[in-house]
Amino acid sequence: MEDLYYLDECGFSPTLPTGYTWARTGTRVVVNREDTKNRRVNVLGALNDTGPRPELVWTTVEGKIDAEMVLDFVCTHIARLPGGADSLGALSGVQRHRPCAIVLDNASIHHTQLFKGRREERADIGVHLFYLPPRSPELNRIECVWRSVKYQDTPVRAYTSTPELHTAIDTALTRRAATMTPHATQIPRAA
Repeated sequence: MEDLYYLDECGFSPTLPTGYTWARTGTRVVVNREDTKNRRVNVLGALNDTGPRPELVWTTVEGKIDAEMVLDFVCTHIARLPGGADSLGALSGVQRHRPCAIVLDNASIHHTQLFKGRREERADIGVHLFYLPPRSPELNRIECVWRSVKYQDTPVRAYTSTPELHTAIDTALTRRAATMTPHATQIPRAA
């Protein structure tokens, strides 16, 4: 048996999208809009909803997510290596308790030499990569988590400070992780 993680990045600006609203007839709805310059919070996350207990792991980052961060996230949060990416290849005989496959989209940071060049070392610890076809975000199950957090799980639509936005995102993701159920779809076995 192998764990299956869906990994992706998502950005949150201080003014989150408004899915719907209501107002009295004849009145105009006003939604606060905050300045987004240098106030975006990015989240790097992975979802494993195929096992008996679903798992959602994430880290929030101010600024841009690069290949080194993704590699360290994979080593720290998914492979659970002591020392993160720095210990990749240095720990002989260390292997993940169950092998896992990580499903990725085709973002440029997932195809850098730093990330793809460590393939053998990741395979030695039981971590394998699987790339989705181009332009197919609907196949990445974590996209549903991002959509839910942006549109439903954060009731305030505008945040005046970056720490408030960090707290709201972490709270929403923690709640989402606590209420997740195993994925109901079972792939039938070929006869």
